[in-house]
Amino acid sequence: MAKSLVIVESPAKAKTVNRYLGSGYLVKASMGHVCDLPKSKLGVDIKNDFKPTYQIIPERRPLVAELKKLASESDQIILAADPDREGEAISWHISQLLEPVNQKIYRAVFYEITERAIKEAFSRLGALDQNKINAQQTRRILDRLVGYLISPLLWKKIGRGLSAGRVQSVALRLICDREKEIKDFKAEEYWTITANLRAENPPEFKATLVKLEGKKFRVTDGQQAQAILDACRQFPFILQKIQVKAKKKNPPAPYITSTMQQEAYRLLHFTVKKTMSVAQRLYEGLELGELGPVGLITYMRTDSVRISEVARQEAKKYIEEHFGSEYLPAKPIIHKSRKTAQEAHEAIRPTHLDLPPARVKPFLKKEEYELYRLIWNRFLASQMSPADIKETQFEISAGPYEFQARGEVVKFKGFLALYEEQRLQFENGERQEKKQECEDEASLAETGTLPIGREGEVLALVDLQSKQNFTQPLPRYTEATLVKELEARGIGRPSTYAPIISTLQNRTYVVKDEGRFKPTELGMYVTDFLVKYFTELFDYRFTARMEEQLDRISDGQANWLEVLRRYYELLEKYLQQGQETDSIKKNGIPVEEKCPKCGRNLVIKEGRYGRFKACSGYPDCNYKESLLKKETRTIEAKCPLCGSSLVYRRGKYGTFIACSNYPRCKYIHKENSDTGLPCPLGCGGTIVRRKTRRGKYFYGCSHYPKCRFATWDEIVNEPCPQCGVTYLLKKATKKGKPYLYCQKCDYVRYLNDEQNLIEAKIKESQRQPTVKPEEEIGRAVKSSVDSDEKRN
Repeated sequence: MAKSLVIVESPAKAKTVNRYLGSGYLVKASMGHVCDLPKSKLGVDIKNDFKPTYQIIPERRPLVAELKKLASESDQIILAADPDREGEAISWHISQLLEPVNQKIYRAVFYEITERAIKEAFSRLGALDQNKINAQQTRRILDRLVGYLISPLLWKKIGRGLSAGRVQSVALRLICDREKEIKDFKAEEYWTITANLRAENPPEFKATLVKLEGKKFRVTDGQQAQAILDACRQFPFILQKIQVKAKKKNPPAPYITSTMQQEAYRLLHFTVKKTMSVAQRLYEGLELGELGPVGLITYMRTDSVRISEVARQEAKKYIEEHFGSEYLPAKPIIHKSRKTAQEAHEAIRPTHLDLPPARVKPFLKKEEYELYRLIWNRFLASQMSPADIKETQFEISAGPYEFQARGEVVKFKGFLALYEEQRLQFENGERQEKKQECEDEASLAETGTLPIGREGEVLALVDLQSKQNFTQPLPRYTEATLVKELEARGIGRPSTYAPIISTLQNRTYVVKDEGRFKPTELGMYVTDFLVKYFTELFDYRFTARMEEQLDRISDGQANWLEVLRRYYELLEKYLQQGQETDSIKKNGIPVEEKCPKCGRNLVIKEGRYGRFKACSGYPDCNYKESLLKKETRTIEAKCPLCGSSLVYRRGKYGTFIACSNYPRCKYIHKENSDTGLPCPLGCGGTIVRRKTRRGKYFYGCSHYPKCRFATWDEIVNEPCPQCGVTYLLKKATKKGKPYLYCQKCDYVRYLNDEQNLIEAKIKESQRQPTVKPEEEIGRAVKSSVDSDEKRN
């Protein structure tokens, strides 16, 4: 009897799904997309209703041939890709390829990889959702039009290797606009005055001056502050009024993609890419000992806070058993999603409440456990009772001056019994952000633990202090606050935030400065160019409206061809205007920095190995420097030639160890050098370049033999913009062009052509597996380590 062929995206997901299906099913992985627009040309026939030309991705051709063979031998084909637009598009492309050999093709949709969800999905197989396919295809064509029509204009007018993106460039504009606000900000001086007071009952507490003769005011200089201190000391401090308010603190909604990314950044210090990569593993399934592969969370790309009634009842039972019935709300808590949310999805939640974090911890990596625990706590907290809070405010007079102090007492913890530590960490992060954004801190009363007091009580003045402050500009964006801002403005969607952030860094449009995004001069210039000559296309509200149009297409409420036509008319008009601008390629991109040699302005120029800063007075002045500051971290070792310290440096081929006395000493540690890059397996080690006995170089983990990660290809510290894996590999072929690629998906970028406009003709035989079987690569690593030990 022929089996049913089930096709999912990844091997991990295939393994977990296969666990719940019987012997009558064969589960295979498509490894992501199997078709895409060609890299060598636009691939969109603008004159023929924007008809796209899709082709099989070269690396997927053997897999497609295998799927066709299996499809011809199968009774039916079930497409079980992820339940979003990308998953629908993957399923559609596969159906187009397999339909000639087997027309019995069905779609299975599930939002969690559990036995119940899969059996339910396979019991009600349906057809592909053409509206979702149209929405994804529209997004893909829009992005292709912007990338392939605007980017060449940037190359012509500014320089090669630049790129524009429909959403990427708007996100960059946010960062650049914030930088301009910071630069233009004028700090204003103000002073805060705080009294340390003691009532009849302990403890001592702090109160902040907020009013003079019943009106708010600001202390603007030190002389005024000293006068107020002297005046206040002449008056008794009287507790005039005690205000007590009972309020409820409601639990937060379960995570959606953006809130998970924000809290993982604040609490776990995970980048957005890392969060999505770890969440993907939790969703697709991890080995849990005797239980086998288990999907621990629901689908992690969602903007809906809805949860199923089944999940709600399971949470209710768990809370009652582990906390008590008083921790259950009188009525089920229904959290509201945004208007644009896709309500067919659920929020991110655990799939098995009988698998709490403590139980699965021995089987998970540290990062997997930490994110799973966040998701677990957030979901259960969302279904628990509100916390009962007693908020107390003291109003204290000192003559005409009024001080305030605030305090809170938790009368009933409710959801805080589970979520308090997480909440406090998160609120501390929020408080720091708000503190930097607040320009009137003098109006904020001190919050702390207050004593039991009585109105009319004279308080003892323990201390009275003034403090000079200056208003602060809005802070630069972190990954968390950038995601929050993009979401608030309706720019992008859950699946796009991580690739956007990655692309901005890869293009050197932004760098991280103490964890916050700072635009480079290149990023600022490109943004100014795009905003000036493509004003509406890169407007915040226009971009948000386009996202809404895509949502309407997905819901069957808008015609995708009409959306494309209107957008292209606008794009074509701006392209014609842009062609009339002057080119600066010859002279370079001007920057504000001065040449340290001659004092003339620096410019950004193109070179053989990329961009660099140089003096605008060339050839009279030949000064030049790296576009980014070189990394020079000192290590605890001495140069064997001159005795100076050794440092990590970053060059065009990555990080290397060299003498700090360069250029007087040109020592470079070539063999078995530590690249400084973290091991992709997350074991805590770093990637070391080693040499085998036969003289061949490879890259392995410094924690060998505990960690056996190794590869012949160079590790590049750059996340995959397609699937979120934290590293890429660099392939240097003898006949073909060098390129970066991802082991986990089909992402490829050719280094000699950043825009991928030239399709490299690399034969399949040249693309050999880069990681040897464990036993073979293990011998190479062990051999290298043994050689090191003998030399030492």
